[in-house]
Amino acid sequence: MTLQQIQGKKKLRIAQIAPLWFSIPPKKYGGIERIVSYLTEELVKRGHDVTLFASGDSKTKAKLFSVCPRSLIRAGYNWQDPFWNLENLSEALKRADDFDILHSHLDLWALPFQELTKRPVLHTFHNQLYKASITRESERKPTRLEIFEKHKKNTLAIFISESERKLSAVKFPKSFVIYNGIDVSQFKFNPKPKDHFIWIARIDPFKGIENAIRAAEILNVKLLLAGRLDPARKEYFETKIQPHLSRKIRYLGELSSEEISDFYGSALACLYPIEWEEPFGLIMVEAMACGTPVIAYRRGSVPEVIEDGKTGFVVENIEEMVKAMKKIDTISRKSCRQRVEKYFTGKKMVDEYEKLYFKIVSKNL
Repeated sequence: MTLQQIQGKKKLRIAQIAPLWFSIPPKKYGGIERIVSYLTEELVKRGHDVTLFASGDSKTKAKLFSVCPRSLIRAGYNWQDPFWNLENLSEALKRADDFDILHSHLDLWALPFQELTKRPVLHTFHNQLYKASITRESERKPTRLEIFEKHKKNTLAIFISESERKLSAVKFPKSFVIYNGIDVSQFKFNPKPKDHFIWIARIDPFKGIENAIRAAEILNVKLLLAGRLDPARKEYFETKIQPHLSRKIRYLGELSSEEISDFYGSALACLYPIEWEEPFGLIMVEAMACGTPVIAYRRGSVPEVIEDGKTGFVVENIEEMVKAMKKIDTISRKSCRQRVEKYFTGKKMVDEYEKLYFKIVSKNL
């Protein structure tokens, strides 16, 4: 069947295989889960027959199949426990013949099993594939990269930025780049911010929270911090972050989806001085959608998302960040919103996925 004939059918049978850590969509933290939700709901809206394999507390207009009643974090499971996610994958593969294509968001877990079905399996890699490939102790690749390397020949790989694909320790013969997108209607544009800066992410050293605090202290400005604090990072928070909290630097905790738009929109800028090669950084897009420029370190996808000097500033260190904060009023908040509307909408993301689905199903790659 030709690509035109496939597209003429207008409807594909699609399995979306989500991780089970948080519900789809997430109530608070969960960037991957938000992307899976945007993708699933828009595909349903376009008339496709979509089955979402996710936790039982998920909300979707697709057919929902669940192996567990609640998201794993809510149920108290540890991040290192893979077994319910493997059960979820197993159920999707058992039903593979019911679909034209299966789309996995489970990192490496689906790779060893994709050859058990003749149906195409597409993988979006939301997490980095470029951590140190050699360990000092054993002088060999970590098992995770070995598995990717072993199955790369038969893998249809989606990277969420050019940076992620370029830096990947594994080179896939068939790889594509599709940027993440958001439902812009959920983010209210605010042309008149207040007098503070913000930082938001999961509380972790590599997310740059200490850098943001240091910059705010140098300028003596207000900084609001928000994000999920996992139990494993409680000691880090108490020793490294809490001593800096004051009337000007405040931690608000983890915000709900209802609170997030006002949090972004009220800020002069979002500080994003990350210490890792982040594959995408959905926070940057969400902030800009509200009109809030982003000041971020030149790491990972940052230069692809921020238009330096127009929707924020791409900087190298604390000193440059402080200088950028001083001239943040030179950035047009309207330009921030327009960049998101042009490049990072959920509709544009789904357009790209849908086009790729049709090509894969028609064997037109």
